[in-house]
Amino acid sequence: MGITVVGIGGSIRADSQTERALNVVLHSARLAGADTLAITGTDLVLPFYDPAVLERSGSALRLVETLREADGVVLVSPGYHGTVSGLVKNALDYVEDLRSDTRPYLDGRAIGCVAMALGWQAAVTTLTALRSIVHALRGWPTPLGAALNSGEVAFDAHGMPSDPTVERTLRTIGEQVVKFALGHNPRVLKDPNPRLTPR
Repeated sequence: MGITVVGIGGSIRADSQTERALNVVLHSARLAGADTLAITGTDLVLPFYDPAVLERSGSALRLVETLREADGVVLVSPGYHGTVSGLVKNALDYVEDLRSDTRPYLDGRAIGCVAMALGWQAAVTTLTALRSIVHALRGWPTPLGAALNSGEVAFDAHGMPSDPTVERTLRTIGEQVVKFALGHNPRVLKDPNPRLTPR
């Protein structure tokens, strides 16, 4: 049995800087042996979450089902006015639909968190907000998170950051998500895949 890491983030603008950061983390997760899937851009344009409304759009159902099957998650958000973007927050509100699962919410999953904003204050407060949301959803934020200042680092057309330290940080987050899934996820431990071994 393989493991799947799902990436959620970016902005409505396709191929945004935050989406490129997400891709670096997911690439690292693939190198560590995981299958990956990214939900970005317009795929995150969902109806406002309303717990009183039981009907779900097709895109919302796909998001919920993808998270239900995920062994790890990567969250990347731009910092809007000092916190998580509405686009990302609304997507995370749909995790409430997993409340009655055997693994409720994001329980048993490692969650890598990355925030990017123009300035350190918004980048740091957005990362803190992401990690707080993950705790509330019973997930395990990876030990390493990333607060990226877009005034000091940018991603080129190939998706590579201008600062090699940032690249190493993002790659480490991807590795940590996979290592946690291999070592702590009950579903993976029950039926391990011999091609995936902790490094």
